Amino acid sequence: MPNSYKLVIRDWAEADRPREKLLKQGRRALTDAELLAILIGSGSKNESAVELCRRILADANNSLQTLSTMDVAELSRYRGIGEAKAISILAALELARRKNELPAEERKQVTSSRYVYTLMKPILQDLPHEEFWTMYLNTAYKILDKQLIGRGGNDFTPVDVRIILRTAISLKAHAIILIHNHPSGTLYPSNADKILTQKIVEASKIMDIRVADHLIFTDNGYYSFKDEGIID
Repeated sequence: MPNSYKLVIRDWAEADRPREKLLKQGRRALTDAELLAILIGSGSKNESAVELCRRILADANNSLQTLSTMDVAELSRYRGIGEAKAISILAALELARRKNELPAEERKQVTSSRYVYTLMKPILQDLPHEEFWTMYLNTAYKILDKQLIGRGGNDFTPVDVRIILRTAISLKAHAIILIHNHPSGTLYPSNADKILTQKIVEASKIMDIRVADHLIFTDNGYYSFKDEGIID
């Protein structure tokens, strides 16, 4: 096999192809590494594009914000990433930054739990699995960003509190709103939901970040921890 051979996406097993995964499951089903792999198309002789992108992200503490601070020369040091691929990655990250960089007056202000439900319902409605999202707010309670934190099964979603707080610090968020859905249609929080909420509240206090609410979504309504007096 020539040394110049690269394992391109079309040579992978079908289940491992991020392009096909996007077409079949939608873009939100892909990991950050898989999305980056689509951008670069191929890895090196020794690792696939996804493996290479996982390694790059690991060096960036799995933070797209940190990755976006790297330059072409830094990215090109990775075997399998040349100048053209590095430019593609940085261009995509810059587009994402510009999308989120709305003038403050154009940002939507969160005024109630009903507003959050209306905003997020198109994203969470009719999902067969649980998803956990976090909405990040500035001091005026205007939305800085909203991100998918975890995806699980019918009744459980793994949530990494460190990711929530790391993103909040990166965005200089003043407050966060926790959001997840119950595909079962059960409107009320489980004990696990309450424990997780308290864990995030306590961790956020240390960073001087306020948990403004935690909403549980179903297709027919929602439950607000703040409205019910569970969160101050």
